[in-house]
Amino acid sequence: MADDEKTLAPSQHKISKAREEGNVSKSVELVGFFVMLCGLALIFFMIPFWVSGCENVFRHIASFFVVEEFDKQELLKLFLELLLEVFKMVAPVFIGLMIIGVVANVGQFGLLLAPKAVRPKLSKINPVTGIKNVFSLKKLLDGFMITLKVSIAFIVGFVVFISFFGELPTISRLSLYQQVLWFREKALILIGILLILFFAMAVADFMIKRYQYIKSLRMSVKELKDETKLHEGNPEIKARVRQMQQKIARSNMMREVPNASVVITNPTHYAVAVRYSDEELDKGTPPLIVAKGIDELAIRIKAIAREHNVRIIENPPLARQLYALAEVGTYIPEDLFIAVSKVLQQVAHLDSLQGKETLAKTLRKIDTRARTANR
Repeated sequence: MADDEKTLAPSQHKISKAREEGNVSKSVELVGFFVMLCGLALIFFMIPFWVSGCENVFRHIASFFVVEEFDKQELLKLFLELLLEVFKMVAPVFIGLMIIGVVANVGQFGLLLAPKAVRPKLSKINPVTGIKNVFSLKKLLDGFMITLKVSIAFIVGFVVFISFFGELPTISRLSLYQQVLWFREKALILIGILLILFFAMAVADFMIKRYQYIKSLRMSVKELKDETKLHEGNPEIKARVRQMQQKIARSNMMREVPNASVVITNPTHYAVAVRYSDEELDKGTPPLIVAKGIDELAIRIKAIAREHNVRIIENPPLARQLYALAEVGTYIPEDLFIAVSKVLQQVAHLDSLQGKETLAKTLRKIDTRARTANR
């Protein structure tokens, strides 16, 4: 079935769950490359210290043979001193390589603490599963990469050696120091070529491992639906809850229409109810949007407005702007202050002609306060 085919990209939840189980994308080749690169750098850096360490080792050995008589304590002391010198020479490289290995792994998948990965599982000791893992595509690819690296190292080394073969007769005429410099130069060339090739292989391996990892976590349509229901709830139930919430919100909005000062319409498609009373004036706030709607909802708003004798003013551009820019329960945008004030003045004028002074009194209060402030 189409729903059972795993063709969809994995969800963030599935990736997180795999990470908790220790299943992450990791390229061993990339880690190996950085360990090799930094290891070589450490070796070149440590050569002067190793020379000094070797001098100390030979000095301890020479001092031992100078002594005519020695006992077990002297021998043990010499052994410990030699061990300490060797440790001082080798430890920095091993510690450095360990740190580099950790950093290279953390750089790929971050700091990972996965207790589930170390829990005993029967599947891990299942011989059938073990045989499948041995002959899996991943293991075959790892084996191919190792074989390829060894082959490349051999071929490149052979080609480089052949290219330098013509210089060998002249080496015997050089001093020992010049011979060492010659070998160092050729070794650096060989190492540089190998590092470039191994880096390309490491990047390719990283991309392949990333692709295989994402592919192994792919989901079917059914899995995605089940996960969505589990973590976000049944979509049908959520839709019904959303409909009920919208219905309650519309009901509360409709109860505010009778308190509006004016309803600005399109005239047929848009309706926005605006309130500006003594309460808004005392707060020093702009007019308030108490209701808005389009099509059927706009018709209901206008019907309630007529039922409660709320003025309905046709102003299509203003109605569309208010509907688009302001939400119910918010104040009108500053850009529309002048346009809305003109509508309110129009309503106040109509009310005063019919003996309704409510909005007119509010507007007169504004004028009075403005004159007082100017004085």
